[in-house]
Amino acid sequence: MTDLPAYLRPFVLGVLDGPDVRVDRLGEIDIYRPAGTARTGAMLFVHGGPGPAELVATPRDWPVYKGYATAVARRGLVAAVVDHSLIRGFDQLVTAADEVEAAIGVLRSDPRVDPDRVGLWFFSGAGLLAGEWLDSRPDWLRCIALTYPLLATPPGVDDLVTAAEVIGKHKDLPVLLTRAGREREELAGPVAEFVSAGGSALDIIDVPKGHHGFDMLDHTEESRAAVTKALDWAIAHLGEDPDGVTTASTSPTTTTKTRAKSAPASRKTAARTPAAAEPLMDVPTPAAPASQPAPTAPVPTLDPLPTTPAVPVDTPAARVVGREHAAYAAHDLEAFLAMYSPTARIHLADGAELKGRRFLREYYGSRFAAGRCKTEVVQKLMLGEWVVEHVLAYDTGAGVPMLALYRVSEGLITDVEFRA
Repeated sequence: MTDLPAYLRPFVLGVLDGPDVRVDRLGEIDIYRPAGTARTGAMLFVHGGPGPAELVATPRDWPVYKGYATAVARRGLVAAVVDHSLIRGFDQLVTAADEVEAAIGVLRSDPRVDPDRVGLWFFSGAGLLAGEWLDSRPDWLRCIALTYPLLATPPGVDDLVTAAEVIGKHKDLPVLLTRAGREREELAGPVAEFVSAGGSALDIIDVPKGHHGFDMLDHTEESRAAVTKALDWAIAHLGEDPDGVTTASTSPTTTTKTRAKSAPASRKTAARTPAAAEPLMDVPTPAAPASQPAPTAPVPTLDPLPTTPAVPVDTPAARVVGREHAAYAAHDLEAFLAMYSPTARIHLADGAELKGRRFLREYYGSRFAAGRCKTEVVQKLMLGEWVVEHVLAYDTGAGVPMLALYRVSEGLITDVEFRA
């Protein structure tokens, strides 16, 4: 066993593929499906990095991740492992964040998965990706697990939201930390800060004699007990809702201010006596009695008005953008950021680009505090995941006409481009 690279050593629980678990490879994602056809919760396993220069196998083929995913599937839930770019180096951190987000979308759209019961499990270097999800906490995210995580961004690397800054922000989000007692010094310090910041919001499993990677390096009862306990924790948080009913989450509907449009001119109609209750269906007018004289002139008839296809008032993407606009108008920074993907990109009219919520917070925070956020929507076009608006931006006083292009995926804004 010692002749093998560390990442190819067996999983401590010894769980292997079997006929009771089906594995489908979809691009960079392996999905492990349990027996049966019922929709279930799902867990996405996010491997660490960077890895060795010459890998014999990519992480989704490592015994440790195959073992975790198989163990979850054998307990009745869907599991998935995604290969992402962090394995190639820390300079790929933002790309890896995008790839993980895309994998979540694939997993949630799987017919065997309840899209409102998904958990994320981060290992080692992937701990750097966890902060964005601890910060945003979408409705479908039921739990986050971190196993021997790296939580401090190395110097010179564009960092995302730091986990210690946001742990406990969402009190209803269960978070599990499994920490190794013999952890590397450069990892142990930030983990201790994370624990201190997390307080009661954090569940902890300690492996006192465990090394970094204990679930493949330390084949001991202590390691097996820790992994089993972590799996139990995850299954408990992804199981059926109370009463066995899973409810789909809904987003509150908000309205945005738009320029008022004049009402179309109405045709003149004869005055009539108000009725106590207006019927919902047309009622035929009874024929005039024979004793009454016939009208001296025919009653003119009007040609029917042309009909036009119905236009949807809003699309799902437009409703997301509408909630973003409402938060913007209210200068509510947290609600504003919550409408954006953790790895969202905004291209400003001056050519600058903002990447991720961390930079959105820095850019918009001072503007919100100064009350410099006012925009009027003049016209809006909607098509699928796209929303295009003609707006007047009053951030500097006089209204500046601009085009704003929004792209929405999985209920969050992923791309924005402003053109003046």
